[in-house]
Amino acid sequence: MDYSIVAKKILEKIGGENNVNSVMHCMTRLRFTLKDESIVNDEDVKKIKGVMGIMKKGGQYQIIIGNDVSKCYKEVLKLGNFSDSPNKTGNFNEKQNIITKILDVISGSMSAAIPAIVGAGMVKVFVVLLTTLGILVQGSQTHTILSALGDATFYFLPMLLVMSTSKKFNINAYTFGAVVGVMVYPGFVTLLSSGQYISFLGLPVTPANYAYSVIPVILMAWIMKYIEEFVDKITPSFTKNFLKPMLILLIALPIAIIVIGPIGSWAGQGLSTVIYAIQDKAGWVALPLMAAFMPLIVMTGMHWALVPVVITSLANPGYETLMISAMFASNLAQGASALAVSLKSKNKDLKQVAGAAGILGLLAGVTEPALYGVTLKYKKPLIASMIASAIAGLYAGIISLKAYVFATPSLIAIVQFIDPKGGANFTNALIVAAITIIGSFALTWIIGFDDPANESDEEDSENSNENVLEIKETALDKVEFKGEAIILAPIQGKSVSLSQVDDVTFSQEIMGKGAAIIPSIGKAVSPVNGVVSALFETKHAIGITSDNGVEILIHVGLDTVKLGGKHFTAHVKSGDKVKIGDLLVEFDIEAIKKEGYDVITPVLVTNVSDYNDVLSLIDKNVREKDELIKVIK
Repeated sequence: MDYSIVAKKILEKIGGENNVNSVMHCMTRLRFTLKDESIVNDEDVKKIKGVMGIMKKGGQYQIIIGNDVSKCYKEVLKLGNFSDSPNKTGNFNEKQNIITKILDVISGSMSAAIPAIVGAGMVKVFVVLLTTLGILVQGSQTHTILSALGDATFYFLPMLLVMSTSKKFNINAYTFGAVVGVMVYPGFVTLLSSGQYISFLGLPVTPANYAYSVIPVILMAWIMKYIEEFVDKITPSFTKNFLKPMLILLIALPIAIIVIGPIGSWAGQGLSTVIYAIQDKAGWVALPLMAAFMPLIVMTGMHWALVPVVITSLANPGYETLMISAMFASNLAQGASALAVSLKSKNKDLKQVAGAAGILGLLAGVTEPALYGVTLKYKKPLIASMIASAIAGLYAGIISLKAYVFATPSLIAIVQFIDPKGGANFTNALIVAAITIIGSFALTWIIGFDDPANESDEEDSENSNENVLEIKETALDKVEFKGEAIILAPIQGKSVSLSQVDDVTFSQEIMGKGAAIIPSIGKAVSPVNGVVSALFETKHAIGITSDNGVEILIHVGLDTVKLGGKHFTAHVKSGDKVKIGDLLVEFDIEAIKKEGYDVITPVLVTNVSDYNDVLSLIDKNVREKDELIKVIK
């Protein structure tokens, strides 16, 4: 896939560089903040080869690319001077309700950190696998270093979120990082865990654990926005370089450790406790529902908004029983369903796309290619995968399947379900995987889907304009005219017989043979390679002589000579050499109609006496450069 071409087409379809405020990307999506979404035709964007789908959410125009999104993102950046700040003002979308606003902020803040979180999670899975197989000795130096690599991302997650939350709220990342850094500073952490009464300037500091935390950072980023604005107002301009950052730090720190930090920490733990309690008491209901509807949650991007809850649960009580299990069933179901489509489809392109998407979903847990490129697109496979994941989720809920490590759930990461203390948890994970894969594959195969025709077949019958044109241009350019010549349509519209033209000069073929076009677009291009032999002063009629001697007349409208050139714009002059597709003249269809003239356009071969026959393709919709007339010598 040439992503330089994909990027150019995307930028063109979303209104160009001038319509883009900012662009960033997550694991599978380009996330544009546009100045005006209303000018974008969603269907045109979806038709771009390489685009799997779109989503408009949280003020972002999200274009799903898939696993190679970073490559496409780099090509987009080459096309303009784009900011990667998703929100220049830091304000919420006023049209959203408060719940949506909160989830959008959490999701937007988490999305940039997801690659690090997933990478670290996979390292932890790798360590567990090597230890289980006896390749790595627990407690060894190598084990300690690899464990640190896997744990550091989660322990210092507040620091990782500094950059994304700073962009989200448009605050200075470095002063904010200095404040958040205190929360995970070893001396401060030791002080909080000492069990002593702690105070700052006489105010009580509530002990809290900020490692693994997300909510406190997001809340503090929001407050920092107002602190920065306040300090900027009260500091004289000549002191801003040194006084402003100092005041921001001194004001922000007590707010962070006395008010916002504890509130955020309690909120995160409380949410985790509630969800854990629901799962503990009614997992057999909650988990199948979550698993079944996970594709819809993924479509909104809200699955990443639930990551803080997962991370909090993994820190305490040390395992997670809802989100990861639900994603495990859903990811495998999407992959298996896509694989079934690949094996059953007779469409070459779909087999390739679905096969790659299926393997990616099963092995890596990346489901956007399967979801947007296959199951959602063909609908029935999505239904099959949702049913299968619900059944697997029901089993997982009944036996209370537990995940002990955060990683994108997949077959490769299945060791995240190994219980360090032993037991049947991993065996149950294998059973969930088997139920999901077999069920989703079988249901997709049985329910079926509308298998599209091969693109090559469709092009042969309906949409082969580009290939045909290439052949035609080769014939016209390189082959001497011995038997026949092709005249292409100069105008987009509907081709009709000359007999339907309300002018005897044309309908009775007095001036020549050919066809007429009822135009849908007001421009005419050259139908051949040749020379402009005549251009009327009124610009309504153009004569062209092709390189192989065919004389052609394009007469735009009937009696339009009376307009004296009004509503016409010529782009060539008599004597100009032209090639197929060169713009000849533009005309305003509606304006000409309002003047009372018919815009039907005869396209004639005027030197018919030089040929045995002139054949026309009529009663069909034609585009510029479609075959229209064949001249036989």
